[in-house]
Amino acid sequence: MHDKLTESDIRKMEEEIEYRKLVVRPKALEDVKEARSHGDLSENFEYYAAKQFKNKNESRIRYLERMIKTAVVISDQSKEDEVGLNNTVKVEFTEDGEVETYRIVTTVRADSLSGLITNESPLGKALLGHKVGDVVHVEVRPDFGYDVKILSIENTTDEGDEIRQF
Repeated sequence: MHDKLTESDIRKMEEEIEYRKLVVRPKALEDVKEARSHGDLSENFEYYAAKQFKNKNESRIRYLERMIKTAVVISDQSKEDEVGLNNTVKVEFTEDGEVETYRIVTTVRADSLSGLITNESPLGKALLGHKVGDVVHVEVRPDFGYDVKILSIENTTDEGDEIRQF
């Protein structure tokens, strides 16, 4: 699987890897060592919890390194008046007049409950490259879709965004 990531996504992943290796890993190893010193490992919950935390940290490091290694780097630059990555877009669903605001992000930042939708989602794909006033058809399945009208586009940055954890 090749995720489409921006340079900023990769930079944030590298920062997280460094933090996990230099700060979290030594702490996790110390916790395992401390818990092991408490004696009988067969009934030592602290030992198992410390080992589990250490293993989760190592898994996260491997996951991020694999994501970076297999990523396809894409640009987050777009024309001023067109929908692009990291733009906040206000749309009106033409069927019922409901107005929603979304921000188009890469898959590692997605959080649909917070209005962050991916550039690979049906709505994200449909909006990219369009302008204010355009009515865009969003095809969810071959037999189902809906139309949205773009009401506004705001350029935003991804500096405060977190990389989603699984």
